[in-house]
Amino acid sequence: MAAVVVVVSACVFVPFAGRFLVYEDPLRHADAIFVLAGTRAERWLEGVDLYHEGIAPRIVLSPGRLEQAEVVLRSRRITFPTAAELARSAILQLNVPADAVSVLDGSVDNTAQEAEALHRLASARKWRTIIVVTSKYHSHRAAFAFQREFDGSGTEIVMRTTRYDTSDPAHWWRHRSDIRFVISELGKLVGYRLGAAG
Repeated sequence: MAAVVVVVSACVFVPFAGRFLVYEDPLRHADAIFVLAGTRAERWLEGVDLYHEGIAPRIVLSPGRLEQAEVVLRSRRITFPTAAELARSAILQLNVPADAVSVLDGSVDNTAQEAEALHRLASARKWRTIIVVTSKYHSHRAAFAFQREFDGSGTEIVMRTTRYDTSDPAHWWRHRSDIRFVISELGKLVGYRLGAAG
């Protein structure tokens, strides 16, 4: 009987899985916009639009993960821009002043580490409200990671999905890329709920 309940529940949930993964807070003015790594342009372009709309006075880019090969190149004095550095260069071309956009130092390997890095910066700058920009299917897990990290800090996290994400949460099973992301994010979200730190 229990197995039947599980199967029926899963069948009922499946059509809503894509929408379940999308989490967004009401937009409000903030001290900064923090753009998570993971896409080439769609996340930071949302950050630029929010900046030009007057939502926050600065954009901070996640540094993303630095490959060991990139570390080797830097040790050999080879100029090889990171994805975040390339994004910053493009943002400057979109009329965002140089002093309004920065890249966090270091390297982060996952969403939880991005939250930890932002927490350190927010504490140092005494920021009280931060908009975190990510993609649709990543937003629920990212919200969980950032809320867990900032719990009790006095800093409010506002989750925002990028308008440039073309995913279709209402019909996620129709598109190969959506299927891949939904399955991946559901697994990772379960891991987070069970206490995984990554």
